Amino acid sequence: MLRFRLIVPALLLALGFADAARSQAPDSNSSPARVDVPKVEREGVWQPSAEGSQVPLWPESVALAKPDSGDHPEATGNGSPLIAGRKWHWASYVTRPTMTIYRPKGRNSGAAMLVVPGGGFHAVATDLEGTEICDWVIQQGMACVLLKYRTPQVWPNRNGKQQRPQVLLGLEDGQRAMVLLRQRASVYGIDPRKIGVIGFSAGAYLATELSNTEQRSYPATDDADQQSPRPDFAIIAYTARLLDNSAGRNNLQLQPWVKISPNAPPTLLIHAMDDPVDDIRQPMAYALALNDAGVPVDMRLYAKGGHAFGLRPTADPITTEWPAQVKQWLHSIGFL
Repeated sequence: MLRFRLIVPALLLALGFADAARSQAPDSNSSPARVDVPKVEREGVWQPSAEGSQVPLWPESVALAKPDSGDHPEATGNGSPLIAGRKWHWASYVTRPTMTIYRPKGRNSGAAMLVVPGGGFHAVATDLEGTEICDWVIQQGMACVLLKYRTPQVWPNRNGKQQRPQVLLGLEDGQRAMVLLRQRASVYGIDPRKIGVIGFSAGAYLATELSNTEQRSYPATDDADQQSPRPDFAIIAYTARLLDNSAGRNNLQLQPWVKISPNAPPTLLIHAMDDPVDDIRQPMAYALALNDAGVPVDMRLYAKGGHAFGLRPTADPITTEWPAQVKQWLHSIGFL
């Protein structure tokens, strides 16, 4: 029998959802005040709806590095805070990552979008920044691929400063998804030269890593790993973990672990100026670095919207306008 718990285990409660928990601060001129509800979690493997086809990223014979939770059974949960008046759901303790393919509705443009949800590297926000995004993507004539990557993975602190893990499990899983999509492009009805990525919060950071990493970050497993792991375009929504703010408030220096490639794909950044979790200087610093490297980069900034809004409409214009901005941008760069 599945065991239900009234609160998320300490690891997730204390660390995993700090980002989302601060995401919807009260504002009388904007979205309603944040409403907290009890967190509920149960052991069990996340499963998509009938429209999605979930496939493993790695053969069972491949011994994968485990997340920080080791062999803890995978779990699903939901809880605080409400986003646009609704709960959001997650998967965590992911030891065997997957991708779930959703086919486009109507005309098939041949383009595909790999969706990388956030969750603070402690969970994967499966609906708010996953299936709900795919619902929109497939309506645009694109295939959508939801990445369920290995979590949790704590970023260590040294001398009071956060550090990037030496081996980033989510990056390995994202790269593996990209190469599988290219190898199986004909099976999934997609153009292997039109596979992009959209990431949110922690997932946005992973999307920046995918964009700028020249080589696989893991040993070759099979023939799929001969394909390029880099996306053809990137959409970065309320990104995190890029800015080195140790030099002061107006500094736009990137963290030492952020490497910019001149071969990074065209990139669109989406962010709210009042984001209380990831400072507006995060995307600004990244955009300037891409521009300096000669990478085409666009930004869509809004005064209000907070953090972790996904596609759920509120009084803040960003929540209803950013999808049209993405669609227009994809047209402008020739992917739609």
